[in-house]
Amino acid sequence: MCGIAGWIDWEADLTRAGPVAEALRESLRHRGPDDAGTWLSPRAAIVHRRLTVVDPEGGAQPMVKTLGGRTYVITYNGELYNTADLREQLEAAGHRFRGYSDTEVLLTAFIEWGPACVHRLNGIFAFGIWSEADQSLFLARDRLGVKPLFFAQRGTAFLFASELKALLAHPAVRPEVGAEGLAEVLVMGPGRTPGHGVFRGIHELKPGHWLRLDRGGVHVARYWALQSRPHEDDLHTTARRVRELLQDTVERQLVSDVPVCTLLSGGIDSSAVTAFAAAAFAREGRAPIRTFSTDYAGNDRHFRPTAFQPGADTPWVRRVSAFLRTDHREVVVDTPDLADALVPATRARDLPGMADVDASLLLFSREIKKEATVALSGEAADEIFGGYPWFRMEDALSAPTFPWMRMTRERARFLAPEVREWIRPEEYVDRRYREALDEVPRLPGEGPREARLREIAYLSITRFMPTLLDRKDRMSMAVGLEVRVPYCDHRLVEYVWNIPWDMKMADGMEKGILRRALRGVLPDDVLERRKSPYPKTHDPAYLELVRDRALRLLDDPGSPLRSLFDAEAVRDLARSAQASSNLPWYGQLMSGPQFFAYLIQVDAWMREYRVVIR
Repeated sequence: MCGIAGWIDWEADLTRAGPVAEALRESLRHRGPDDAGTWLSPRAAIVHRRLTVVDPEGGAQPMVKTLGGRTYVITYNGELYNTADLREQLEAAGHRFRGYSDTEVLLTAFIEWGPACVHRLNGIFAFGIWSEADQSLFLARDRLGVKPLFFAQRGTAFLFASELKALLAHPAVRPEVGAEGLAEVLVMGPGRTPGHGVFRGIHELKPGHWLRLDRGGVHVARYWALQSRPHEDDLHTTARRVRELLQDTVERQLVSDVPVCTLLSGGIDSSAVTAFAAAAFAREGRAPIRTFSTDYAGNDRHFRPTAFQPGADTPWVRRVSAFLRTDHREVVVDTPDLADALVPATRARDLPGMADVDASLLLFSREIKKEATVALSGEAADEIFGGYPWFRMEDALSAPTFPWMRMTRERARFLAPEVREWIRPEEYVDRRYREALDEVPRLPGEGPREARLREIAYLSITRFMPTLLDRKDRMSMAVGLEVRVPYCDHRLVEYVWNIPWDMKMADGMEKGILRRALRGVLPDDVLERRKSPYPKTHDPAYLELVRDRALRLLDDPGSPLRSLFDAEAVRDLARSAQASSNLPWYGQLMSGPQFFAYLIQVDAWMREYRVVIR
């Protein structure tokens, strides 16, 4: 994985823009600690930071290719899992290659097929290709939005980058936030509306979209979307097909010239990925695959089961690791370190995020990076297969809003009255919810309950999953670790999307069809384990730490929190029993302690990014 950025300008001479181009590039050093490159022409400055995973010698970027007197330049972040297939097709069309990197294959695919090349790609990607002859730029992002890509226009300048911090490194881009941006942070956060870049005039290229820029302007097009159609396979065939797709996906994603590992929680999602990876390693005669899990100091004493977190992971991690004979590492996060990582996690995301859920992944990734550069994760299975509690809870199914954020009114009461009046939290969320529902691909003839579950699935994939994918990308790439997500393979997503709900819940269990698909791959007791989300700390000392820090910030006359939040309402919460409540105000994991941690992140973001609200 890598960091990409570029600057196109129809008036400035960008051959003299080296210092600014370097500032954009170096702001992304964490994403690509191994190498750096810059390509300049009068109209384009293309930069790259490289994390070397495949073809160390032949994959340097920006990569330049000239064919028929036409020069093309690519900066690319991602990984293609059908590189060999594409290379074979391109060689048959007469193309020749210098190395074996997917970068060269992708650039050649664009030269051969133009924008239509995106339909042939299997992978996670965000890339930009500048055509010097056409004086045009082509940007594209993978179907599910695993890899990030933002852009902005300022006068005659067009800028793009992997992360917001790179755009903000350009002198023409100011850290201004209006009412919408503030609503995204304080109300939708840590989620974000697709396409919204929070800062004024900054946009996200949405998943499954491409963009073309030339002197005529900007054209954005959608090249992929979920399509609803009748599912015709029976239960046995469906389970077999799910297994085949997942196994093929995992095996494709093991390609690497650097050490590969898996993240293992002991749940069925990560255990399945690990099982297929371990089997592939064994077939190839390689040493046992290395696996990593995380837990928190004191959780053995303080953990209490809840409806959202029914059981601890560690015993199951050890069970699966022993069964698959992996080379396992346990990473234990200490409470003070977790609190101290809240601000670095904010810098990694460029926004307030999932509080300690982000911070813990940042610390976890840092430890993994010491022994591996690529990791496979079980992320996204719950969105794809319907594993979250809100797929089964009647109150969530009937709620006229996003099921993971049903406490907008309660959250809003902690905002300063003038902020509430300006951003109108409940109205804002309702508008975004209605927009999302309007996108749902309906299936004619579907009954009311099945139609509602399709809505919840669509909302989960397009509105909740991106928050977790952002988290996974930013926290891992902040330390130069590439995390791959097999459950986001578009072939698997397209197939599972149309499996009827009763079949998805085979045997009366959440993700029942996945459990059936994995029979014989994992032990029965693992297959019958109830879903448990990414672990969080249950140590009361963490609540004390973040609550005290948040209250000290509210007492600081220089804190931007004082203009955004109702300080007395927050202090009342701090004194009440709700401060330690397990009732989630976002997703499954963000409850009382995470609210105070989120305040710390908002304060750090406002100060460090010098955010101006107007």
